[in-house]
Amino acid sequence: MDDFLFKPFDEMTPADYARVGFKSGLEIHQQLYTAKKLFCRCPAGHYSPKYDAEILRHMRPTLSELGEYDGTALMEFKTKKEIIYRINRETVCTYEMDDTPPFMINEDALDIALGIGLLYDCIMVDELHIARKQYLDGSIPTGFQRTTIVGVDGKIPYKDRSIRIVQLGLEEDACREVSDVGHRRIYRTDRLGMPLIETVTAPDMKTPHEAAEVAQVLRRIVRSTGRVRTGLGAAREDVNVSVTGGTRVEIKGVPRIPRIPLLTYNEALRQWNLLRLRDELARRSVVTATFSSSSEEVTKHLKKTHYLPLETALANGMSVYGVRLNGFRDLLRWQTQTDTFFNQEISDRVRVIACLTTLPNIIHSDSPGESLTSAEWGMIKKALCARDGDTVVIVWGPEADARLGAQEISIRAKEATIGIPSETRQALKDGTNGFERILPGPDRMYPDTDLPPKRITAERLEAIRATLPPRIVTRERWYEEIGVPRDLVPVLSLSKFADLFETAVKDGGLSPKLAALVLAQYPKRLKRKGLPWRDLDEASLSAALEAVRSGRLRKEGILPLLERVLTERRTVAEILSAGAPEGDVVREIDEIAAGLASRTFSTPAGAGRRAMGLIMAKWRGFIDAAEAARRLDARLAQGGR
Repeated sequence: MDDFLFKPFDEMTPADYARVGFKSGLEIHQQLYTAKKLFCRCPAGHYSPKYDAEILRHMRPTLSELGEYDGTALMEFKTKKEIIYRINRETVCTYEMDDTPPFMINEDALDIALGIGLLYDCIMVDELHIARKQYLDGSIPTGFQRTTIVGVDGKIPYKDRSIRIVQLGLEEDACREVSDVGHRRIYRTDRLGMPLIETVTAPDMKTPHEAAEVAQVLRRIVRSTGRVRTGLGAAREDVNVSVTGGTRVEIKGVPRIPRIPLLTYNEALRQWNLLRLRDELARRSVVTATFSSSSEEVTKHLKKTHYLPLETALANGMSVYGVRLNGFRDLLRWQTQTDTFFNQEISDRVRVIACLTTLPNIIHSDSPGESLTSAEWGMIKKALCARDGDTVVIVWGPEADARLGAQEISIRAKEATIGIPSETRQALKDGTNGFERILPGPDRMYPDTDLPPKRITAERLEAIRATLPPRIVTRERWYEEIGVPRDLVPVLSLSKFADLFETAVKDGGLSPKLAALVLAQYPKRLKRKGLPWRDLDEASLSAALEAVRSGRLRKEGILPLLERVLTERRTVAEILSAGAPEGDVVREIDEIAAGLASRTFSTPAGAGRRAMGLIMAKWRGFIDAAEAARRLDARLAQGGR
């Protein structure tokens, strides 16, 4: 291994990442905006914590078409989980419970996926084949997900190069996890079966920041269609990371793109440190062929312990196992990620596979002062025949779980002699990651015999192509050329009002700056005012812009007009037709001037500013401000008479 030492996150440079051979790819899952689910006709996008029934299931692995088991499926089976599904009858039918066959694929969802594939410059498949992908974690009640590939070998522009799109898939979404404690995992089924696309890139990103930037590019491309769901959980990123000498590790379920850089940095740091740990073990003559460990129950040796977690476990009739790791002395304190050590790798395996979810779930002799007394450690080491160069790990829980935990400790320690196990890792809030499951292999995929192949004709693709928006890069380049403020360019490019902007500028002759401000920024201003800004439709905005173009409304009156549309629940035409009759304006000025005549202000101009504020709050955009000010000054000069 290179003797390069990782710098802190903020100090790493592209040259540093090149030196360690950093590579990253993305798997982005994005829900599609459809009325129905993918393979049944239940409504999509109806979320609720309410449920009408619970169903209990136990998952079992099945053989692949080649007569093999997938490693992930076997790992999940070892956990012996009880899976509880909370079902709302309004969003789930017998299809999701695998009690009836699937409907034919949702054609609307398929059209959306095909369109996005065209935007990716993918080679589109001419025949769709549905496959089953095993999911033994319980997130899908059937134990498998129906999925299909719609396009391959695409590319998107990024900086001075292209990022390869390996494939675009269309598949069902899984359940939402409610809790996972011990041997029981609970899911909510409301999003189950909703259509989503999976975008898989090649490992073309060379730094953690590039991974996040490419994720943003992909996000903007799919959102430009206006056919995908937005909001928390509508898009979820899986990030693949490797370094030189390492292997592909998948960080699962990253909820927000800004978290990608720190997460991928920590995974690169983890892999680099695990490779160094492998080399240190080799220097101690601990390699895969010579690895040795042993375990046995040590409950009787700790009956009088005062270490609270163990004392509590023993009081509840639990068992304690000890594991001797030959040649591992001090290595459980070997740093892996930021403020994280190798003992966490072992603890995670025990937590996930042996279901010992109460932490701490292990202690070890590399940190003796934090747990047992020296005498207790001495007894345990003697019972396990541990020597000076060994490490002892203790695990406790129900007898079967503690025994399984001891086995997993030995398995994970032996993997350290190889370097980096192929895993799916869970994104944690502090920017580090934890073990989730063994990385799935190809053995979990097999053809679905319930659904026939489906032809994708050239005519269908051409019809879809005709409805697609301009490519994001083309649209944004035009915005910059015509003078749209730089900070509004990315917002406008994703706005559902982008077509209205083009019409207002090209056909209506409006200022690009004004039109962009109204369509991209005014909805945010209305949101900050607490108004129902999502109710603002294209017709209202179009009518407001047309009123400015025709001279019926001044530009400063657009925002007040839109506020009135939302608060008064009237149309733009109705508000404009009422107008601001001159008699009403004059009378308003007279009343305001009279009301202020009896008040005292710190400066003479104070009364004028206060009066103009009141007048313009009501008539802004409908009257000429300079003319109103002249009339107001005249009335105030008369003392409000």
